[in-house]
Amino acid sequence: MSTAILSALPEEQSSLLQHLAHPHRVMHAGRAFWCGELHDRPVVLALSGIGKVAAATTATALIEHFGVARIVFTGVAGGVGDGVHRGDVVVAQDYVQHDMDASPLFPRWELPGYACSRLACDTALTAMLFEAANLCVTSASGLWGLKTIHGDAHRAHRGLVASGDRFVSTAHESERLRTALRDAGHDVLAVEMEGAAVAQVCHDYGLPFAAVRTISDRADDEAHGDFSQFVQTVASRYAEHMVLSFLQKL
Repeated sequence: MSTAILSALPEEQSSLLQHLAHPHRVMHAGRAFWCGELHDRPVVLALSGIGKVAAATTATALIEHFGVARIVFTGVAGGVGDGVHRGDVVVAQDYVQHDMDASPLFPRWELPGYACSRLACDTALTAMLFEAANLCVTSASGLWGLKTIHGDAHRAHRGLVASGDRFVSTAHESERLRTALRDAGHDVLAVEMEGAAVAQVCHDYGLPFAAVRTISDRADDEAHGDFSQFVQTVASRYAEHMVLSFLQKL
């Protein structure tokens, strides 16, 4: 059975598509899905689209129409946790929707009908992805000459990631979001716009899910410029390195 590799943007997946053996494009639900092989493993490459609804639709199509065995998400995110810098990598252990608020009917951030605020990623897949991420950041400087801005070596982190239908792009908003979540016991490392929706779909279907995000910015006032440049120049190479390494471990 195939492994689905999801990304939000074409730039995040372009290198993987170039490596795809026996590529075959399938149009379904208004989306292009590329079936083929990477490292002799059957895969389906797809773009989730931006935002939670688009990502949920794509994940459902991968499960219902393509019958994939697992879904892995790779892309970029804004770093909000302490010590999470641009060029680092965050592997999600679990997800929270930072814009979920059905209060006073339910506690803020709790998913109605789930009796929880956080959905866990698959333990085994997450461990393999974290190993691949560590290898990637260790090799990044030598492979691509990436320089750190903060003076320390790039790092792989593992922990909570938040998703919401908003591009967090000011220091004030980032700090307010992080503080509110942390005060409720949700110490978030990174913020993005799709992963929690895919995690919820996979939870509903009982399908293993894992996600890795390269930190493109600090979700602050420089986020827009950092994001655009980073996606163009770095994100696809990180994705290529991590996904190919991960697939070899399956």
